[in-house]
Amino acid sequence: MKVRSIINLVKWFLKYRKLGLPIQYYNNASYLDWFINWRPYLIKYKNKHEGEDCFIIGNGPSLNKTNLSLLNDYHVFGLNKIHLIFDSHKLQLSYHVAVNPLVIEQIDEVLQKNVFNCPSFLSFHGSKKFTYDKNKILKINTSGSWTFHHSILEKINEGYTVTYVAMQIAFFMGFKNVFLVGVDHNFQQSGNPNEQQEFKGDDVNHFHPDYFKGMQWHLADLEGNEASYSLARHQFHAFGRNIYDATIDGKLNIFQKIDFKDALEKANKKVI
Repeated sequence: MKVRSIINLVKWFLKYRKLGLPIQYYNNASYLDWFINWRPYLIKYKNKHEGEDCFIIGNGPSLNKTNLSLLNDYHVFGLNKIHLIFDSHKLQLSYHVAVNPLVIEQIDEVLQKNVFNCPSFLSFHGSKKFTYDKNKILKINTSGSWTFHHSILEKINEGYTVTYVAMQIAFFMGFKNVFLVGVDHNFQQSGNPNEQQEFKGDDVNHFHPDYFKGMQWHLADLEGNEASYSLARHQFHAFGRNIYDATIDGKLNIFQKIDFKDALEKANKKVI
């Protein structure tokens, strides 16, 4: 190793290693950027809701059959373009999550205006082209291996669906019981999973006809979703926690089904 390289490595150790940055990311400018500039803002969320319960709201058409206003007494994760339902439902979010770069670009103005009125967790790589207030936007690194990660202080995995990311965040926060709503797991599409297309006509796959209407989107990967959800179910169970599916007429068969009204009775309300 050249003397200059040794000197640079020593400087790196003195500056970053004491902060806990893994040595394998030496000279990885992207990871260094996330680790130094965004990771510190995530630390305060570790076990913030230990032992509490929460709802994760998908974006399926079944939301139009669900009285979401009943969730305002609970901790709620909203995903992607959930703001489109605010005109018809008085829904208060605890957290918002979006990782797909197309979605983040399409909701950038909404994020800038803080329409979600709660902290938003975004993919670091998917949101790189935009500038955000670190007091309102939190960036997670979603370039990790395909498994269920317990800590968002390290790289996690998208698992082919933002819902899986929300599950990992909820686990990190310490939530014990997670209830899914609006995760229909049912798409009308033609093409290969994850393929990028322009959505033609009204969007029948989501709760609002304009959700992706005339916009670019990535086709759902239902098989990939199911594999990821199985990992999440196993890890929650392994730690004495549970994920329940309270989606009305949902097609997902990974998690224990529960009626929406029963979910409201079973879940603990948030402590104000």
